[in-house]
Amino acid sequence: MTDPVTLWHRLAGDTVLLDGFHALKHALRFGAEVPVAVAADRTAALALADELAPDVRDGLAALLTQVPPETYASLVPRPHPTAVAALAVRPSRESNLDKLAATPRTAPVVVLDNPRNLGNAGAVIRLAAGFGATGVVTTGTVDPWHPTVVRGGAGLHFATAVERLEVSELPSGPLFALDPEGDDIRGVKLPDDAVLAFGSERTGLSTALRARADHLLSLPMRPQVSSYNLATSVAMTLYHWSCRGA
Repeated sequence: MTDPVTLWHRLAGDTVLLDGFHALKHALRFGAEVPVAVAADRTAALALADELAPDVRDGLAALLTQVPPETYASLVPRPHPTAVAALAVRPSRESNLDKLAATPRTAPVVVLDNPRNLGNAGAVIRLAAGFGATGVVTTGTVDPWHPTVVRGGAGLHFATAVERLEVSELPSGPLFALDPEGDDIRGVKLPDDAVLAFGSERTGLSTALRARADHLLSLPMRPQVSSYNLATSVAMTLYHWSCRGA
C-alpha cells in the first residue's frame, strides 16, 4: 500500500484540493473520486461525520489516514480548522460540457463574466449547487477550479458543472444579463433554460457579453446604494427563478 503522503505528492499537481472536512464531505456526497485523504486528528474528523454527515461516515473511515499535524500543515496552503484535507479527481471537461449543453434543461446556467474575486466565485458555485443549477461558467482568466475557489465552494464543484468558456461558447438558451439599467427582475419570469449572466465585481458586464444578451435585468435596490455583492446578486436571481411557479 502506498504511503498517503507519497501518494499525495505524486497526485497533487493534477488533482483538486479539498480543503477541510466540509469540502471532502460534499465531494463524497456528489460522487467525487478521492484517491487520498488525511487528517491531523482522524478520531475528531470521524466524530464530525457522526454528527454532521452520517451518510458519508463509512466512506470517510475507509479513506482517512491520520498524519502528524506538521505533516498535514505541509500539504495545504493554509490549515483548515478541521485539519482535514484530500485530493479529488477533477471531472473531465468533456463531461461538464455535455451537461451544460444538454437540453431540455430543468435549471439555469449561471455565468460569471470575468470574475476577479476567488472567494466570490466559490460562494456562487456553492449557491448554484444549493439551488440545483445546471452549472456555473466563468469567462476571463480566473480558473474556477482554483484551490481558493474550491475552498469557497465547500467542495460543491462536484454537485454542478463548473467550467471556463469564452462568451461565444456559452450554452444555448435565452441569456438574461444583470445590469442596473435593465428591466426590473420582478416583472420577468425566468425560464428553466435561462442563462443568467453577472458582470465583474469591478467593471460589470463585458462588451461581448452585453452584446450577446437577450434581456437586461436589474435587481431591486434602494436609491444611493451602489451595488450588491456578487454572490448576493446570484442568490437573489436564483431565488426569483425558483419562485416562478408561486
